[in-house]
Amino acid sequence: MSGLVAYEYALLRVVPRVERGESMNAGVLLHCRARDVLAVRVHLDRSRLAALDRHADADAVADLLATVAAVAAVPEPPRSDRHATGALAARGPGSGEDIGRRFRRLTTARSTIVRPGPVHTGLTADPSAEADRLLHRLVLPVS
Repeated sequence: MSGLVAYEYALLRVVPRVERGESMNAGVLLHCRARDVLAVRVHLDRSRLAALDRHADADAVADLLATVAAVAAVPEPPRSDRHATGALAARGPGSGEDIGRRFRRLTTARSTIVRPGPVHTGLTADPSAEADRLLHRLVLPVS
C-alpha cells in the first residue's frame, strides 16, 4: 500500500427549504494534509434543485457554491509567511490560513442553504483525482 495517503472529505449539500429537511449533494471538499491539497468540486443540478423547491433561486445557490470554491482555491501562503499581510492578505477570505484550517472552517456546521456534511476519511494515491471520483460517485446524477 505504499504511495497511499490519508485524506478527509465532506459533501457540500444544498438545503433549499430548511423546514422540510430535504437536501441534495452539490459538491465535494477534500483535504489531504500529506500532499497539502485542498480541492473542491461543485455541480449544481438545477432540475433537482427545482424538484426540491420550485421557487429556489438557482443563481444564488450557484453563487454560494462558487464562493466556497473560491475560498478553497486561495493559494496557501509560503510556510515562512503564515501570517499574511499586504498583497497576500488582499487576495480574500482564507488567504492567510493554511489549508487544513481553511478545510475546518469550510466544514463547520452552519444554518445556510449550502451546508457541509459530516467529514469522512479515506486513502488515495492522487487526492485531486479522488476529488473527481467522489464528485462522480456522490454528486453527479447517475446515468
